[in-house]
Amino acid sequence: MTNISSPFTKDELIPQEEIIEVTKINKDFIIGIPKEIDNNENRICLAPDSIHSLVGNGFKINIESGAGIKSNYTDLEYSEAGAKIVKNKKELFKCPIILKISPPTLQELKMIKSRSILISTLQLNKHEVNYFQEIKNRKLTSIALEYIKEEDDSYPVTNQLNEITGQASVLISTELISKTIYNNGKGLLLGSLSGVKPVEIVIIGSNTIASSAIKTAIGLGASVKVFSNSIFKLSQIQRQYSYPIFTSTIQPKQLTKALMRSDIVIGTINSINSPIVSKEMILKMKEGSVIIDLSIENGKCFETSKLTTHDKPTFKKFGVTHYCVPNIPSRYSRTASICLSNVIAPLILKSKKYGSFENFIRNNNSLKNGIYAFNGNISNKIISQLYGFNYTNINNLI
Repeated sequence: MTNISSPFTKDELIPQEEIIEVTKINKDFIIGIPKEIDNNENRICLAPDSIHSLVGNGFKINIESGAGIKSNYTDLEYSEAGAKIVKNKKELFKCPIILKISPPTLQELKMIKSRSILISTLQLNKHEVNYFQEIKNRKLTSIALEYIKEEDDSYPVTNQLNEITGQASVLISTELISKTIYNNGKGLLLGSLSGVKPVEIVIIGSNTIASSAIKTAIGLGASVKVFSNSIFKLSQIQRQYSYPIFTSTIQPKQLTKALMRSDIVIGTINSINSPIVSKEMILKMKEGSVIIDLSIENGKCFETSKLTTHDKPTFKKFGVTHYCVPNIPSRYSRTASICLSNVIAPLILKSKKYGSFENFIRNNNSLKNGIYAFNGNISNKIISQLYGFNYTNINNLI
């Protein structure tokens, strides 16, 4: 009988362990999302659905435990979406990319690793020179969410939040003008009811916030008057609705007449020299009327306005209820978080094809407009002028 030799050695016949290739996650695609500690900030920048999409595309997301609670997202939801829940804040700030809503405090800034990327809002009025000095010292690349600019010159993050602010201002005013055990308003309801005079709303401004407020007020059946110094935008507003809208440039006599008849006044702009609505105008308004000042963060539209908070949002002056809370979208934290997530997640997702987030920054014009520091070099003229830092154009840095 002929022996047939085996083509395999003895060792090769023994079952071998299968070698599975483990894909390493590029450290440039590890993102840390800290819990917001600002009292007025309830949002989170990525919703679980967006986390699921990013993780599925090779990103690693670390989220501080409890970061989504104020937006009604649990740690379990984020964990099931593929995020790693981190309880140690210092560990989380070691991630190469830090993503948050409010700018980090100086103490948080000191936890961020050198040469990391920080993506958050800037909120320039919150900071002093030592804040930006720390950014320089740590050689951070810092991107302001509100200044990210699309190719059509729109600001997607700002526009989304302005839409919410405009709609919310009308809804808040309907609460304030009602009469309940919690609120001593005029007992009025916004709505188109037979035989009932509609509530009169004056809106000052013609920006995105104002347009959103106009749309909501008309939808609820209010009588709307709009004041703005942009004839072009006023014409756009009139063409947009078949519903008749009174529009006027901002003239004291016309504005005073409208204020005297109004139930609600929403201000979306402020004047450089002085508030648009004077104390004398407010004195002529009806008792129990409501003022919503949406420009309070950068000045004020009404002379009698003063900053209030979500905890204590209103005060009365001359019998008129004033609501002057900044960051209104935080009141609607889950909706605002989804809106932010819809802008931020696709932007981050695009970075994958560039091999690193820094390469993505170098090749993406949308982000360039939002960069105010690149590897510690200040690339924002306003910051450099305010705090005496050397300014370098972002195109020269990258």
